[in-house]
Amino acid sequence: MTVDAHHHVWDLAVRDQDWIRGPELAPLRRDFGLADLDPVARAAGVDRTVLVQTATVPEETPELLALADGSELVAGVVGWTDLSRPDVTDELARLRELPGGRYLKGIRHQVQGESDPEWLLRPDVRRGLAAVAAAGLAYDLVVLPHQLPACVRAAADLPGLTFVLDHLGKPPVATGGLRPWATGLRALAALPNTVGKLSGLVTEADHATWDTADLRPYAETALDAFGPDRLMFGSDWPVCTLAAPYDTVLAVARELTAGLDEAGRTAVFATTATRVYRL
Repeated sequence: MTVDAHHHVWDLAVRDQDWIRGPELAPLRRDFGLADLDPVARAAGVDRTVLVQTATVPEETPELLALADGSELVAGVVGWTDLSRPDVTDELARLRELPGGRYLKGIRHQVQGESDPEWLLRPDVRRGLAAVAAAGLAYDLVVLPHQLPACVRAAADLPGLTFVLDHLGKPPVATGGLRPWATGLRALAALPNTVGKLSGLVTEADHATWDTADLRPYAETALDAFGPDRLMFGSDWPVCTLAAPYDTVLAVARELTAGLDEAGRTAVFATTATRVYRL
């Protein structure tokens, strides 16, 4: 079994994706649906996936849950809700009562777009994170390296919540730097309630010239810090297609983890995601 723990879909006729701007992202300015993903994922040997939010609007999460409800591929959804709303506990319960609500496995916010590097530490946000924990859900972190210290403090303050670091915190692969990213990653991984996603690295590299060697220092740092039992593969499709097709992203991830034993590889490509997201 292989689990892809991170991918997206969108329909521009339903909702614009306002983050897709500029010539570099132009290939993403079209619709990407499960009908596009299913054949390439199946051909690559992927059995189950986790569908992750892209839009910071309340309407998207019910749509993703409904998609999961009608899909044989999607096993879980990481959605969005406003963590600062006073009734966040009730809202999480409402989402779970919707069609496909049983597929809600986590919550995410585009923290990378917040100007306050300590957004996660705001009292209203912390209250929302506590509600996510009480609901038995995970919390996905989509952050930039300079926001990792706040992630560390949030995770330390909420030991009952599992924090999942998307895209390994977006290390500077294109420029080849390791610090301060590696320092922040290791500090986060030192906390037992944290998990990393081996995802998004090809997108952080130079799209035209990258090779596996460019990604290896970051993957090895993450494997050393988290260990395979707290690391999971994600394709980040369709964003990954800016740099590589789906099958290449999976093949490269397998190459980066080839040094693990069978149990370690199984963890990265199946059991970590299954456990963390309760698939």
